[in-house]
Amino acid sequence: PTEKDDLKKESKGRGKCKEVFGYPISIFFIIVNEFCERFSYYGMRAVLVLYFKYFLRWDDDLAISIYHTFVAFCYLTPILGAIIADSWLGKFKTIIYLSIVYAIGQVAMAVSAIHDITDSDRDGSPDNLTFHVVLSMAGLLLIALGTGGIKPCVAAFGGDQFGDHQDKQRRTFFSVFYLCINGGSLLSTIITPILRAQDCGIHSKSKCYSLAFGVPAALMAVSLVVFILGSGMYYKTKPEGNIMLKVSKCIGFAIKNRYRHRSRKYPKKEHWMDWAEEKYDKLLIAQIKIALRVLLLYIPLPMFWTLFDQKGSRWTLQATTMDGNFGSIVIQPDQMQTINPILILTLVPIMDSLVFPLIKKCGLHFTPLKKMTVGMILAALAFVCAAVIQLQIDKTLPVFPSASQSQLKFLNMGNTPITVEFPENQLNLAAAQASEEYFKFESDQITVLIGNPPVSKIVSLTKGQRQTLLIPSAINDEWQLASDLIYKPQEGNNEIRFINGMSTPVTVSSAAGHYGEIEPLHYSNYSEIKNGRATFTLQSGSQSCEYSKDFGFGGSYTFFIPSTLTFGPNCQESITESVDIKPNSVHMALQIPQYFLITAGEVMFSVTGLEFSYSQAPSNMKSVLQAGWLLTNAVGNFIVLIVAEIAKLPKQWTEYILFASLLVAVSIIFSIMASFYTYIDPTAIEAEFKKKVHDDEDDEDDKKKELQKSKEMEKRDSVSSDDEDKKYVQTSM
Repeated sequence: PTEKDDLKKESKGRGKCKEVFGYPISIFFIIVNEFCERFSYYGMRAVLVLYFKYFLRWDDDLAISIYHTFVAFCYLTPILGAIIADSWLGKFKTIIYLSIVYAIGQVAMAVSAIHDITDSDRDGSPDNLTFHVVLSMAGLLLIALGTGGIKPCVAAFGGDQFGDHQDKQRRTFFSVFYLCINGGSLLSTIITPILRAQDCGIHSKSKCYSLAFGVPAALMAVSLVVFILGSGMYYKTKPEGNIMLKVSKCIGFAIKNRYRHRSRKYPKKEHWMDWAEEKYDKLLIAQIKIALRVLLLYIPLPMFWTLFDQKGSRWTLQATTMDGNFGSIVIQPDQMQTINPILILTLVPIMDSLVFPLIKKCGLHFTPLKKMTVGMILAALAFVCAAVIQLQIDKTLPVFPSASQSQLKFLNMGNTPITVEFPENQLNLAAAQASEEYFKFESDQITVLIGNPPVSKIVSLTKGQRQTLLIPSAINDEWQLASDLIYKPQEGNNEIRFINGMSTPVTVSSAAGHYGEIEPLHYSNYSEIKNGRATFTLQSGSQSCEYSKDFGFGGSYTFFIPSTLTFGPNCQESITESVDIKPNSVHMALQIPQYFLITAGEVMFSVTGLEFSYSQAPSNMKSVLQAGWLLTNAVGNFIVLIVAEIAKLPKQWTEYILFASLLVAVSIIFSIMASFYTYIDPTAIEAEFKKKVHDDEDDEDDKKKELQKSKEMEKRDSVSSDDEDKKYVQTSM
């Protein structure tokens, strides 16, 4: 059978599956598969950077570096997946095998987040971090291979299920398909942060990263099972060879051949790709030339993705230092990412049906490349907004002592006001009150004077530490130094402790935990407590009372129980509160403008960029441009690592400004490149080229026929001449 016969056979096989409302039943399995897979990927990715920081206890820079390395690999592996599917296994088997790899990776991530496996001392945190790091890195590698490998296959496999008579249904399928991508992303970024914020564990409680990774793993398993269930209904094409490999070989041959003929004695070619004409078809070379014109414009594009993908890393970490209280609901830092898919679903139809037509009516020639330039500018403005917010956050953050300094706060545990004198300062403290701020000292020891006549004591301080000096009511009694926190409480939680100023032991407990029995003139350790209202029960002997407080995010508090405390309903007023570290006061809602700008930029840049690439690409070069587009995303994530490593800026807001400035510079370069680009119709050019080749072939055939005819005539003339010679000879004889 000829190639045309095979194509006819294939086209007859398409669209033969049972239909529901004109759609093949098989595509419903593919849509459910895609929704579950996208839920799995985005759900895991939403909490990933917080898992690195709080579970594996990495610093911000390392957490962000590994996060962006993972994302980069997720955008590199689709090229590998496309080659495997087109050249070896076919789309169906590639999706099956790599989905299994994907599911194993998700399970590995879920297991790596179970702290009880290595929590031998049962304090709620893993003891052997090496085990968890190795398992999570192996899991991420498998996930990157799986999600990237199936990315180019699923949509194309869905398109294969439709026959030539189902063009309308095919278009609707792709619309629903991309709706499922955003729907899965939206739901997962709402649900998995909620799961992460729960406390779970076998022997001790900790943030439930295992559940936050476990649910996406379960969804990936469901995705795989659903896809396999539809196996008997799918139309499966055979591997036909990958165009990317053919294009790479053609370009490689052209470069090699050009290098061989670099001497001046060889005539110049119009285009360097023309050096491949010795081995490759002229139409393929012409198509590669068109694709290369578009790929040249891709060179500046990675910088956009450098900024865009930081919404899942830097912006999430920024949200951990903000107030997520929205009244009746509390938003987790990693839930702020849900704004992106919500705005995508809102802005795409608004842009297409309102904004772009309005610009066109105004007589402005808003070309795709101009839209992409505007998208870059919007992304840069989003980072300027992030920098402004970071400046506001920095004003609220505590300044901890350096290695050569110490900080000290004073607490009057007595029932009468006192005056405290220390180097270059004097402080009046009311009864049962602490100083509002910490005082900074460079020396190891300071002299403190209290009372009249003054009682003098030398206090030894610890460098690099914050401490509170507990001044008893009887000045001559022992003075104690309590160590305070030198870090901001993690994950938006609060840290609290109680100081007992009474002469009898006091037991403090709450629904969140038990703080133990506090001896007279002593203090408890810091304990973690979530945001919201908390009620504490104070008990001394048979007497008890309750104390309640509303907590925000990221604060540290010391509660002082005075000796004058009267147990009963009014004890709330007697307990003194001292704020050691102020809670987050910059509201998370202030991140909405930067999310709006980055999403508007994505619509202008990404959606338009794909549309432009497809409209300017030859018919058989769509996958080549898709690979190039994904490659820009991967390179963009690597740029995050390079810039952050080279710059090493001390303030986060300066890094935001640096990235914004780089994108503005790149957008100017891109706009200059775009001004030299001429829009073409690849289909018309291909048709014209094919016609020209066909005409040339016809001319060649005509020449061959004429040559053949002339040869035949010569042959006849030769035969005729021989006959006449014979006749002449016979006559002569």
